[in-house]
Amino acid sequence: MKPCSHLKISEVATEHGRKIGYIELDHPKTLNSISLEMAQAMYHALRQWDQDEGIAMVVIWADNEKAFCAGGDIQQLYHSAIASPGGPCEYGEAFFLHEYHLNFYMHGYRKPILSLGHGIVMGGGMGVFMGSSHRVVTENSRLAMPEISIGLFPDVGGTWFLNRIPYKLGYFLALTGAPLQINDALFSGLATHSLAWSERATLFGALAAQQWALNPQDNHALLNETLRGLALGEETLRQLPRSELHTHQRQLEYVCSQPCFSQLRQAILDIDSESPWMNRARESLEAGSPLSSLLIYEQLVRYRYASLREIFLSEYVLAVNILRFREFPEGIRALLIDKDKCPQWTYPRFDQVPASRLNRFFMAPWDENPLAALMDADA
Repeated sequence: MKPCSHLKISEVATEHGRKIGYIELDHPKTLNSISLEMAQAMYHALRQWDQDEGIAMVVIWADNEKAFCAGGDIQQLYHSAIASPGGPCEYGEAFFLHEYHLNFYMHGYRKPILSLGHGIVMGGGMGVFMGSSHRVVTENSRLAMPEISIGLFPDVGGTWFLNRIPYKLGYFLALTGAPLQINDALFSGLATHSLAWSERATLFGALAAQQWALNPQDNHALLNETLRGLALGEETLRQLPRSELHTHQRQLEYVCSQPCFSQLRQAILDIDSESPWMNRARESLEAGSPLSSLLIYEQLVRYRYASLREIFLSEYVLAVNILRFREFPEGIRALLIDKDKCPQWTYPRFDQVPASRLNRFFMAPWDENPLAALMDADA
């Protein structure tokens, strides 16, 4: 098992002889943001447990009131980008490589993976959460893909899961970074189950008491049964914040039905609502990177019907090219380094981005995609 200072990796015996693999994210100073070391250690643990017939399932969680995982460690990515303008950016490119490898591997995992997405679940945290077969939210969950604010795009498989939200509502979420609460996550299908955070010990006890089978598919069903028995009731869910996606569904369907980027963008900017959530979403698009907004839309459209493998390979191409460009480090500088919140975007308006410049972001900077080799090694 690959050790990592910011993860607690353990195997817990159950009452009937099988074991459960636990990965606890434990980097509270960064709200459990994922580093290269953490991504590699998580992959190695999952790989070992996949081959161990004694392991019935895996739990990924954080004993943290604030966050499951707030994203990738973008400060390290910032320093990698500014150290090598134009690239290659050694640390940053290695980070995206192993993070995406982990996420892709999780999507195809045979055994159940339960992620307990309490608190902040953003960016790289969404990659881990959405790669899990069983995605549990609590009354304090807050999910988002806010990459437009830092000159990036919703990666870690965002092209896959945002495109699978009905009525193309994922386009709105991608372009605005709008946060989702528990009822949003359940309504959109991003989450599969709910749980009161206070019941986490009860959940772990129920998992330990379950009579796990040898067949992984049977264990998926057993885990569903366990989670259904602990889920928040409809009356409790009604007392929690309403689903903004459901409340504004008709208006959002209209916005996301626009036939091209410029019309979709304008429809979002034309939002005039009494809802603070809708207005903040509009403001995030206005303040975000115009270049990123184009890249986000183009990535979602180009790969809407692509396979998961094709999507992750394309995201790695785009992420590396963005890392080597000035937009991403400038976005991080403004938000997290200098904290002036006044990014000097490369192109003040989206219609100033040359088509040739946009297309170059989708062109691989190498003859062979390094991620493909890692994927093939897992086969």
